Order: sequence, then structure tokens, then C-alpha cells
Amino acid sequence: MTPELIYLVWSAVLTFVLMLIAVSGATLQVGLPTLAGNREGMPDLTSWAGRAERAHGNMLENLVLFAILVLVAQAAGVRNAVTVLGAQLFFWGRVGHAVLYIAGIPWARTAAWVVSVVGLILIAWQLVR
Repeated sequence: MTPELIYLVWSAVLTFVLMLIAVSGATLQVGLPTLAGNREGMPDLTSWAGRAERAHGNMLENLVLFAILVLVAQAAGVRNAVTVLGAQLFFWGRVGHAVLYIAGIPWARTAAWVVSVVGLILIAWQLVR
């Protein structure tokens, strides 16, 4: 398996871990019966639980882009040091983003997000050049 695909798998693992953290926070705030129900009228999650929920949603949005870029690069046979660097920047930027988002550190969170976006741009650049 190529390094880019390995980082894609680890990104999926990170997404799963974020889901578990978000569900744990929601369970603590609103209780399992509310989560198991239709969720109509469920209050917004606050504090770290709300941030965990938003971090998970943001990871899902970005994982789609990363997966498309990595899989297209693999199918097209585009693989080099730049695509590997892009995958590394994406993954580690997303790890930092998740930790900083849940911890409630906004500007550092944004910097970590920018790192992950640079990773996406690097991979995309290799596909269109």
C-alpha cells in the first residue's frame, strides 16, 4: 500500500475516533434515550461536546476531498514526493485541528486547518500539472 493510501486509512481512523468522542460528549449532555430517539427538539451541544461534534463534521467534509484526490492520484499513477508530503500535511493538520478544536483554541485550530488545506492543494497540483 502506498503512503498516500496509508494516510487515507489513518484519516478514516481519525474520523471514527472523532465520532466516538462526539457521541460520548452528546451522551453526557443529553443522555442516551435522547440520542436513541428521533432527536427532534434536541438541544444544541455546548462546550467541548459541541466542539467535538463540529470537529467530526468538519473532518467528514474534508475527508471526502482528501479521499477523492488520493484515489484519483492512485488511479492515474500520480505518486511522488509531493503527493506523499500532501498526504502527510493533510493527516497531521487534521490531527492538530481536531485536538485544537475540541480544546477550544481557535486561532491555532485555524492554522492547523490551513496546513491540511495545503496538503490537499499539493495533491491536486500534482494531478493538474
